[in-house]
Amino acid sequence: MNEKMRRISDQITTLENELRAELHEQESRLLYQIEGKRVEFERSIREAHLRLKQGIFRWFLGVRPQNFLTAPIIYGIIVPLALFDLCVTIYQFTCFPIYGIPRVRRSDHIAIDHQHLAYLNFIEKGHCIYCSYASGMISYAREIVARTEQYFCPIKHARKMLGTHGRYARFLEYGEGDGFHVKLEEFREQLADEKTDENR
Repeated sequence: MNEKMRRISDQITTLENELRAELHEQESRLLYQIEGKRVEFERSIREAHLRLKQGIFRWFLGVRPQNFLTAPIIYGIIVPLALFDLCVTIYQFTCFPIYGIPRVRRSDHIAIDHQHLAYLNFIEKGHCIYCSYASGMISYAREIVARTEQYFCPIKHARKMLGTHGRYARFLEYGEGDGFHVKLEEFREQLADEKTDENR
């Protein structure tokens, strides 16, 4: 990647982070406040949410049959997800300190907060908690893998990839072999610098 492309990629990342922060600030000003781990809505909004809540009996009547049929498959995935979660967590806690890579914080990726939504009944809240954990855990694992890839093999693929992780755009172009080992050390130093920034 040439210097101009790297600069543009860095600007995009910075702007995405600013937009995310601004959207979060605007949402919290309009609808809710975060008190520790609890989300508090204004009283009028909470009351409106309670009026929207669907009772369990009515909810069961509205569930599509295919949702009942596939529920055991969907919830059965919790076992491999939890095992994968455990494996990547053990991996980063044992290997990242050896490599000098900063550890990924789970709380940056896994947010369980839908249970504070009064318009959801307890079954809907359970579904939301499961989905929040699953997608957050995949994001958490993806960042662990992305940092590992940056440390060992920061090279793009020849084929264009959809949904690449945030670090991928700054990786070396496929076939860009000149000075690879020097550049690899630079990528590793960037990871170490992230650790220094987190400790400030």
